[in-house]
Amino acid sequence: MIDDRRSLPLRIRVLSYLVAAVFVVLGVCFWYFQVVQHARFLEMAENNHQRTLPLRAPRGMMFDRDGRVLVENRYAFTISLVPEHSRDLSRTLAVLSPALGVPEAALGETIARHARQPRYRPINLVTDASMAQLAAVLARRFELPDVIVEQVPTRQYPDDALGAHLFGYVGEVSDQQLTRVEFEGVSSGTIVGQSGIEQTYNQWLLGEDGARRVVVNSVGREIEVLGEVPPREGRRVELTIDADLQRAAEEGFKTLGYNGAAVVLDPRNGEVLSLVSLPAYDPNRFATGIDRTSWTALNTDRLRPLQNRAIQGRYSPGSTFKIVVAAAALEEGVATPDYKVNCPGGGVFYGRFFKCHLARGHGLVDMRTALEKSCNTYFYTLGNLVGIDRLHKWATAFGLGVRTGVDLPHEIEGIMPSTAWKRQRTGERWYPGETISVAIGQGQVSVTPISLAVMMATIANGGTRHVPHLVRAIDDGDGWTPVPSPPPAEVHDMAPEHVRALHEGLWLAVNGAGTGGRARVPGRDVAGKTGTAQVISIQGRQSAAGRTERDLRDHGWFVFFAPHDEPEIAGVVFAEHSDHGYLAAPIARHVIETFYAKKEGRPLPQLTPPAPPAVVASAPPAGGAVGGGGD
Repeated sequence: MIDDRRSLPLRIRVLSYLVAAVFVVLGVCFWYFQVVQHARFLEMAENNHQRTLPLRAPRGMMFDRDGRVLVENRYAFTISLVPEHSRDLSRTLAVLSPALGVPEAALGETIARHARQPRYRPINLVTDASMAQLAAVLARRFELPDVIVEQVPTRQYPDDALGAHLFGYVGEVSDQQLTRVEFEGVSSGTIVGQSGIEQTYNQWLLGEDGARRVVVNSVGREIEVLGEVPPREGRRVELTIDADLQRAAEEGFKTLGYNGAAVVLDPRNGEVLSLVSLPAYDPNRFATGIDRTSWTALNTDRLRPLQNRAIQGRYSPGSTFKIVVAAAALEEGVATPDYKVNCPGGGVFYGRFFKCHLARGHGLVDMRTALEKSCNTYFYTLGNLVGIDRLHKWATAFGLGVRTGVDLPHEIEGIMPSTAWKRQRTGERWYPGETISVAIGQGQVSVTPISLAVMMATIANGGTRHVPHLVRAIDDGDGWTPVPSPPPAEVHDMAPEHVRALHEGLWLAVNGAGTGGRARVPGRDVAGKTGTAQVISIQGRQSAAGRTERDLRDHGWFVFFAPHDEPEIAGVVFAEHSDHGYLAAPIARHVIETFYAKKEGRPLPQLTPPAPPAVVASAPPAGGAVGGGGD
């Protein structure tokens, strides 16, 4: 007892030191957290109840030349995750997956794909969410404070996929695109144009995103808006497209049951009135984020719906090339419009017999009649006189074998051979006999539909090769500002008598005894030319018959302009595997009738399927003969 009483003061002193030490530690901690770390914890506190939400700018709308809306926007609900506000990402995904009906792994992949973007920026997990998804997420607000639901502008294209290849589609900017100059200033997650006009004019259409600073409660619900910078909508664009002609051309293909392409131009200035490529796709599926299965299906479809045949398809022009041969012969002084050739059903050139499509022959024909009846023998002769290099010169001048410069991405060029071209490509010399096949649009020559449309427009206007273009005006909020047409790519003043002879021959091809009669429009001076392009050799056709019937059929072309004295409309129709060129002509006729009906304020015509062909222009192949290009 005496020892315990003696140690009591010592214990009290020890206890006092301990209490003092505790207060010192508390004081240091208080100073550290309240003074040294003040800014950090203040920011954290603010972020716990404030959020900066980006406001996506609507893309600019597109109008046709009459002011009708072609491409617009609608508002859709998106479900996004803000990484900065996520305390347990794995738990969030585990709750979200069954609510959205999306595999947890897929959600994780989406988040990983946006790992480089700022953590405060929402990551879209579901675009255009269904009402069931919205309800499921909103019911779990307490469990998902890091998930937000927004209304955002989404691209809206015509329901019937009108002009799909023309407008293109949009999609989230890729990491590769972000490294390119044209995407400078674009942030990850932004929706940009990925093809068509959407891609070419992305900078105009993009707009500027805004932002909204809000206060949220403990479950992420907005309770106060602190400030907002409104988004700025992209510029509105007025296209050269005529929606009625675009629809008429597409209806023509669908009614007749063909795939292919059509390009309709104003030959006076190069404005594109219609541009069609079929089969197509629904660009609305891209606007809300196409799923992997659909994307794979589009890419593996043997009909290649993603290919814009109008600017990316390369085909033999068939007999439509005879227009170039005639023009070259006239301009080079090799022949006059009255130059005559006797056609006995073919001709011998360099020791080989090249047959005409009419086995009994056309007899003695001049240039106008040769164009009207598409006499192969006449153009074999003419092509042989002109030679491949001068054909190359004039074909290029009219727009073949080169890119047209149309304001669409990924245009390819056709092939217009020459002696230099073959030497560079194969190291071999050009054989004169090869020119004979080229003279009727077979052999090495190939074209894109749009380049053939440019050729036809150039012949129609007398030698000015305009650059096809798609934009007439833009509006950035201060009214429409005209966009000047690009200067012509080439101007060659063809002799009026030559132009007149060509026009007369092409008029006869439609209104005389030619194969273009299905494009005839009563009271209208339509001029044109059919073309049938072989897609497989005669020998190959015989060996492959019965196995790939569709792919064996020839391609059909029809090039046209109207009226033939002062052309206002020109173009091309390419009917893939239609078998004959004259089967493409009714599509052009429907477009021309629509053009005139609009111009005169009459009701637009309705297309009815044509009667079965009464005449088959091609003759059976002669044994051992070379040739083709039946019409």
